[in-house]
Amino acid sequence: MARERTFFMVKPDGVQRSHIGNVVRRVEEKGYKIVALRMMDITNEKASIHYGEHKDKPFFKDLVSFITSGPVVAMVVEGDNVIHGIRAMMGKTNPGDSAPGTIRGDLAVDLSRNVVHGSDSPESAKREISIFFDEHEIVEYIKINESWVYG
Repeated sequence: MARERTFFMVKPDGVQRSHIGNVVRRVEEKGYKIVALRMMDITNEKASIHYGEHKDKPFFKDLVSFITSGPVVAMVVEGDNVIHGIRAMMGKTNPGDSAPGTIRGDLAVDLSRNVVHGSDSPESAKREISIFFDEHEIVEYIKINESWVYG
C-alpha cells in the first residue's frame, strides 16, 4: 500500500551538534519508514531552488548561506499522515514556542538554527523530494512491524 511521503532534513546545526541519531531515532520510534537517506553538502544552486518561494524576501540570502554552511542529512520519510506527523514532531519554527518533547523544543534554541526542516504540504513534499533525490534512490520495502503500526 502506498503511503504518504515527506521530505525531512537535519540542518547543518543539527549535524554539527550531533543530533542525527536522535532525530532518526524519533522518526523510527514513531513508526515511520525512512525510504531514502543521504548526508550531503547543499550547493548554492540547490539551496536557491529549495528556498525559491522566499527569493524576494530579505532573509533569503541568510537562508541559503546557512543551509550551505555545512553538511545536512536529507531523508524521504513514509507513513500514514506523515507530513502532519513530522511537522508535529518538529515543533514550531521558533524553538521558543515549541513544546517540550518536540525536536525543536528539546534541541533548538535559535530561530535561524532550529535543527530540522520538513515539508509543509503534499505539494512541497513532492517538490522538495525531487530536488534532493532521484526516484530510483527511493527504496520500496515492507517493514516487519508495519502491521503493528497501521493495523
